[in-house]
Amino acid sequence: MRKPSLLVIFLTVFIDLIGFGIVVPLVPVYSRHFGAHGLVIGLIIASFSAMQFLFAPIWGRLSDQHGRRPMLLLSTAGAAISYVLFALSATLNNHTAALGLMVLSRVFAGICGGNITVAQAYIADISPPEIRSRRMGLIGMAFGLGFIFGPILGGISLKYWGHAGPGWIAAALCTANFFLALAILQESRKPGSERVPSRPHLDQWVHTLRQPKVGLLVIVFFLATFCFSCFESTLPLIVTDNFRLDIHSDEAAAATVVYLFAYCGIIGAVVQGGAIGRLVKKMGEPRLIALSLILSALSLAPLPFIKGQAHLSWHVVFSTDGQSWRWMLAALGLLSIGTSLTRPPLFGLMSNLTSEHEQGATLGVAQSAGSLARILGPVFATTVLHYSPPAPYLVCTGVLLATTVVVVQRLCVQSPSPPAAASLATPARSVYSERKTHLL
Repeated sequence: MRKPSLLVIFLTVFIDLIGFGIVVPLVPVYSRHFGAHGLVIGLIIASFSAMQFLFAPIWGRLSDQHGRRPMLLLSTAGAAISYVLFALSATLNNHTAALGLMVLSRVFAGICGGNITVAQAYIADISPPEIRSRRMGLIGMAFGLGFIFGPILGGISLKYWGHAGPGWIAAALCTANFFLALAILQESRKPGSERVPSRPHLDQWVHTLRQPKVGLLVIVFFLATFCFSCFESTLPLIVTDNFRLDIHSDEAAAATVVYLFAYCGIIGAVVQGGAIGRLVKKMGEPRLIALSLILSALSLAPLPFIKGQAHLSWHVVFSTDGQSWRWMLAALGLLSIGTSLTRPPLFGLMSNLTSEHEQGATLGVAQSAGSLARILGPVFATTVLHYSPPAPYLVCTGVLLATTVVVVQRLCVQSPSPPAAASLATPARSVYSERKTHLL
């Protein structure tokens, strides 16, 4: 039997996130096309995260009890079905029915969205604590690559197969991913591993948050995700308004929104694929988290004030009239660097502070907190955007800067050097040292 492999779990998550990257940039603009506005758009985006909030800890706990592989297979199959529903919604002429089916597709996708939680637990199973943050970067790299190839495939399928094309392509990829995982993905959790106590949803939250540093990291992840989801859910609307784009009658305009997400994905993949390990070794996890929050804050503030009158193209960017797009790309580039540096050290540190038999449950709570942020963020941002476009971005800038202060005081000051930061991992390291390490 093959050993559990980082390459296999990376491919599984990567293919799944291509489908995610195809659909997500289109949800706000499809919602508006079907007649939704303001708060309703936010609620539609948040429906996915509302289900993840409820089900992410359940997926994590089930993976601790029954293994990572079956949970990954179930969640991948569910994602394929959700994209079929999304594609069907785009074929309906009745906008009310189309909107309802799209909401159903996002709800079902959220219920089945356990891949990331289980994949992080999988990586924790096969990674020593001292390199866990770097390997957690593989999840972030998969996110980045998913948002490169996903939006590109979405733009191509939108052009050649109409509004239903992206959904069908995403469904096909997830179906292929299911059979790939079924054929080659091995279980990472050993049969004799200690079982995590079964706790109800709320009790698991309380148990996790009562651990001081782990609880703080969950809160930091919640706030960082809240701010990123505000950006993610409003960027298509900001760009189409500020640059006067009509995505339904102008294919180049529709591609502009899609390619901006791909651009952010490229930068995120480069940072998380190559820089995380060196930066963690040089700075330590707490300082790297603080740096990521500062970069994210500085890049969010100017975004709603950048305006122009042309769709994105290389010709426009390098022309004398392309200054607005150059500023936009610079701000998005800095934001991509900042957000890419948050997740891997945060989850690596959190995993190191968690005992072996509770990896899935603890990481599930963190993902659930992120899902809660993705509920509140889009609802807040799209509602406030309707009245004052700069407001959600400026509020998020303030939240990130305040969070940075807390991280510096509670984590960085107590961890004066990278080796000291690494010593935080002692509880998990002692457990891990008792078992065999499975590498590539």
